[in-house]
Amino acid sequence: MARTKKTMDGNTAAAHVSYAFTEVAGIYPITPSSPMADYVDQWSAQGRKNIFGTTVKVAEMQSEAGASGTVHGSLAAGALTTTYTASQGLLLMIPNMYKIAGELLPCVFHVSARCVASHALNIFGDHSDVYACRQTGFAMLAETNPQEVMDLGAVAHLAAIEGRVPFINFFDGFRTSHEIQKIEIWDYDDLKEMCDMDAVAAFRHRALNPEHPVMRGSHENDDIFFQHREACNKYYDAVPAVVEKYMGKVNAKLGTNYQLFNYYGAEDAENVIVAMGSICDVAEEVIDYLTAKGEKVGLIKVRLYRPFSVEKFVEAIPASCKKIAVLDRTKEPGSIGEPLFLDVVAALNAAGKDGIKVIGGRYGLGSKDTPPSSVFAVYDELKKDAPKAHFTIGINDDVTHLSLEEDKNAPNTAAEGTIECKFWGLGGDGTVGANKNSIKIIGDYTNKYVQAYFQYDSKKTGGITISHLRFGDEPIKSPYYVNKADFVACHNPS
Repeated sequence: MARTKKTMDGNTAAAHVSYAFTEVAGIYPITPSSPMADYVDQWSAQGRKNIFGTTVKVAEMQSEAGASGTVHGSLAAGALTTTYTASQGLLLMIPNMYKIAGELLPCVFHVSARCVASHALNIFGDHSDVYACRQTGFAMLAETNPQEVMDLGAVAHLAAIEGRVPFINFFDGFRTSHEIQKIEIWDYDDLKEMCDMDAVAAFRHRALNPEHPVMRGSHENDDIFFQHREACNKYYDAVPAVVEKYMGKVNAKLGTNYQLFNYYGAEDAENVIVAMGSICDVAEEVIDYLTAKGEKVGLIKVRLYRPFSVEKFVEAIPASCKKIAVLDRTKEPGSIGEPLFLDVVAALNAAGKDGIKVIGGRYGLGSKDTPPSSVFAVYDELKKDAPKAHFTIGINDDVTHLSLEEDKNAPNTAAEGTIECKFWGLGGDGTVGANKNSIKIIGDYTNKYVQAYFQYDSKKTGGITISHLRFGDEPIKSPYYVNKADFVACHNPS
């Protein structure tokens, strides 16, 4: 199926696909998710119609807690409702998330995953916010790049409607939310064709209505609460198959191969990385380089993180695998390992796969760049007879000495023929705006593939900005800073 190509960032992709399935949006802005809600608000004001033939009703509240309360109330009233958030904003929604999931109300929270402030505030990307929501009962679907946000954002909505389990649909804050790429966009007719309208009608029929009253939000004592809480199990058991079904529908339309866990690399790989988010594209570049030299390496890309399907995860592991490095974009001080690491260890144990050594690493906290040199370092560590059980990449840990050594002269793994440009400027001087326009012109008016990412100082206006632009004849899978530029510009105010 041929789709229109357009140059846009991950936030725009999420807004485009979510608008199709949304009747009400309860919003409150927080970096880096704000553009999603802003686009939805603009399109609503312009009269754009969703797949149900109506215009989205947008309600901006006084905080993220209010926005999530609006989502809960709107869902209970029978309107398909969406919100957009990140970081502390997402954490403020947690109490309502328990209620939404507990009442089996289908919605999607689109999250541009962002660091949660700890010893210092950081407005940039990692997975500490979404990991904090693991116990809420929301299913969790992860994307790697703007194209996947467009494609799989639909799966989150479609699966929520049929499966009745709400979803967090997340992707890396800034690195994916603000990265500009030329991508294929959904036509709303194709989305409508995939939507289970019977499930939509059943959801609306369950809405609160004085004509057929039901009990909601009741109080239960120790005699029945536990047993009643377990009654949701069958819905969560069914979610992986429902997600797989809609991934199959998307694959049939687009010719893609989206799975709950996608394997990439050598068929006989011995050393495998498990990760989710934008680092997967970096890993794929490195794998292409290493397998061309005969190395036995691979990657398992986690898409459906919750519910975690042990069966599908184990199926994705090559039979030849001897060692796994699990990469988490968060830090849980005091734990014996970060969340994805613990899930992988538990999954292997549940499946009786006791012949694989598993190590865990942290990366990319607060948008710390993760270039190919970091991934090369992980595969080098896996080659050792006694690799570090826990490690960090991308930094020099001179306190606890957990960091892996990286070769700063690591090979350039970007697609052959890619032109890489780097522009230094000051916030407010027009450099970023000019570069956004330039990359969109190249993307929309030539056959070139494009990528643009903008590195901001947190002071914003007056602070340093660095624009990283790439374009070429081959798809670009390089979600890291330009470090071997073909063109460099430094802009100073005159």
